[in-house]
Amino acid sequence: MLKNDRWIIEQAQLGMIEPFEPSLVRAVSIDSTGLLRPVLSYGLSSYGYDIRLSPVEFKVFRHIPGTVVNPKRFNPDNLESVPLHSDEDGDYFIIPAHSYGLGVALERLVIPANITCLFIGKSTYARCGLIWNLTPGESGWTGWLTLEVSNSSSADCRVFANEGVVQALFMEGEPCGTTYADRAGKYQDQPHKVTLAKV
Repeated sequence: MLKNDRWIIEQAQLGMIEPFEPSLVRAVSIDSTGLLRPVLSYGLSSYGYDIRLSPVEFKVFRHIPGTVVNPKRFNPDNLESVPLHSDEDGDYFIIPAHSYGLGVALERLVIPANITCLFIGKSTYARCGLIWNLTPGESGWTGWLTLEVSNSSSADCRVFANEGVVQALFMEGEPCGTTYADRAGKYQDQPHKVTLAKV
């Protein structure tokens, strides 16, 4: 069963999402005058929660002649840090055309043992050619989600920090025999930074 906003609030009060925004935020105050700046929405929705991109770190793949990316022996030299920019639209990273980037969620998650999450990209980014990979958050997983995004367009694109990028959908099932935490999954307790591929 897909879990609703009331359930998400109850679980957030128990520590499932931190920090937690109990409403869907579409604009933020930019100064003491009360002027508002529109944002890519984040926070609680009817049947999900819009996760934000953290300003802490964003990396893009770069080509190193003569090398092949190997997920079993990932070479961190294949990733290049991208600086955080800021203007009247907010804080953002730039992902080059036809490139692939890795960021980290602003919110820390603690997934209950009888829940699995799916993280799906927001439609505003999809309409710009940015595809946020659909990834699972397994039962019992804890940490800051590493976010993967592909720029399929022929133009460089902005990805906004502190704003919504993916929506978490929480699905309840019968209790499983072994949670991700029980099996000591390799991505358990991810820190607040990009976590690279590992086996």
